Amino acid sequence: MTFLTLSSIQKSYGPIQVVKDFNMTIEKGEFVSFLGPSGCGKTTVLRMIAGFETPTGGTVTINGKNQTDLRPNQRNIGMVFQAYALFPNMTVFENVAFGLKVAGKPKAEIDTRVREMLGLIKLDHLADRYPYQMSGGQQQRVALARALAPKPQVLLLDEPLSALDAKIRVSLREEIRAIQRQLGITTVFVTHDQEEALSISDRIVVMNAGKADQIGTPFEIYNTPSTRFVASFVGTLNLIDAVVVEPSSGTVKIGEQTVRLAAPVTQGSGQTIQLALRPEAGSLGEAANGDTVLNGKVVSSHFLGSVIRTKLDVTGHSVSFDMFNDPGAQPPAIGETVSLRFAAEDLLVLAE
Repeated sequence: MTFLTLSSIQKSYGPIQVVKDFNMTIEKGEFVSFLGPSGCGKTTVLRMIAGFETPTGGTVTINGKNQTDLRPNQRNIGMVFQAYALFPNMTVFENVAFGLKVAGKPKAEIDTRVREMLGLIKLDHLADRYPYQMSGGQQQRVALARALAPKPQVLLLDEPLSALDAKIRVSLREEIRAIQRQLGITTVFVTHDQEEALSISDRIVVMNAGKADQIGTPFEIYNTPSTRFVASFVGTLNLIDAVVVEPSSGTVKIGEQTVRLAAPVTQGSGQTIQLALRPEAGSLGEAANGDTVLNGKVVSSHFLGSVIRTKLDVTGHSVSFDMFNDPGAQPPAIGETVSLRFAAEDLLVLAE
């Protein structure tokens, strides 16, 4: 069931348009991530949902009610910021209770709800501590509990993990996702970290220059990017220029090597197109029936722990591929000529 709808949302600051005709529907209980580089408009969209920014055009609808002109405190939305924004003169218990007190809830109800939230984030034993006595990860969990305590209809998270070290980020993002699933709360998560978005989202919105380049599941975003920007921003990618030989059969030339794509192309003979190939799609060895093959000379090889990334020169084109680290198998030597094989479906034609 559609719960949150953004219809033709726009935002301008003077002559500068930072969000351009943004449209999206989010289901009840869905976890959606806005992913993109700094300045792409993702946080501005989040702030318009929250009511901290007023759209220049368009409407924000939650649970069938137009929220566009409502103040933030009228929307029943929980928000967790990048900077934890905890009250330094309040204990953990008092921080979590703050929104409930503002709403005028009875003391008994507040105490029960705060204890429930602290149990949810596994910090009930630290209820009497102050923020300065806690780690960054603990403070962010308190900020999450404070946002959830008033039972908001939508939870918004604005890069909540960016100030934490890598190991804590991984564990905390998993906690956030588990809590979100447990409560079934509709959630919008803003991040510039592709791994975060891919690992915890039901759907991802990849934003570029104020618009959504692609909206889809993590599987769709990674495996079938619809634009050149999405393909290059999400994951590691080989971008390869090719010249169309025969459009109807999908035959193209990469340097001096001819390959056939999985489908016909719309460009005419002699036109240059850009292809994308993920490093993990390729492998070495004898080509099976139907495999596509590119021959190249090994230029470099980098040990990355679980994988070894090898770069080939394919008739003037740089192509990388990943192979699992197998102690019993020696990676190809620099200067060696090898055959990289992959399925034709792995070679994607990119739109502009």
